[in-house]
Amino acid sequence: MRFFLDSAHVEQIEQAQRLGILDGVTTNPSHVASTGRPFLELYKEICAMVDGPVSLECISLKAEEIVAEAKKLVKIGDNVVIKVPLMKEGLIAVKELEAMGIPTNVTTVFSAAQALLAAKCNATYVSPFIGRLDAIGHDGIDIVSQIKTIYNQYGYDTQIIVASVRDPQHVLDCALLGADIATMGLDVISLLYNHPLTDLGIERFLKDWEKVPK
Repeated sequence: MRFFLDSAHVEQIEQAQRLGILDGVTTNPSHVASTGRPFLELYKEICAMVDGPVSLECISLKAEEIVAEAKKLVKIGDNVVIKVPLMKEGLIAVKELEAMGIPTNVTTVFSAAQALLAAKCNATYVSPFIGRLDAIGHDGIDIVSQIKTIYNQYGYDTQIIVASVRDPQHVLDCALLGADIATMGLDVISLLYNHPLTDLGIERFLKDWEKVPK
């Protein structure tokens, strides 16, 4: 399973890279707005510092406008993936972009049926938002399971990027299901390292070491 950082903050990307487990980055308009920086300048910096895929989201709503916007974004770097919301016009654009050899990430996916449509349009990635589903009383992990089953059954190559990941249990559940990628905030990545028994074990080892003759 690959780990992507869901952020547009350069300092957070640098911290994630230091951990040695970062495989890519996903951004969205909200993340970019929170930086207060011009988006093109920011995108160029992120793409230059990240070895793996970097998802940059289109804000256009018509297929031809999405394609035009995507053509500009891919000039930023060889690792750019065009992020497109799940909607009719978006999927029309995805089909066209993929035919042009431009990788896509279909986002804001909330059902397995939507993910099936994305795969049929040859999307490179699909991003189900599991945390937001949990928040309204649905089982986000179940959606990932359904998507995985459908993709395996029909041999689709579209990769699953589990998004809106809220905690380490989400990461574990998705890994057990065989999701290709989890994209998450730096806070969730940091929580993956923590366990109270690990802390206790380290504390005991250090106390015992103090008893060793010097």
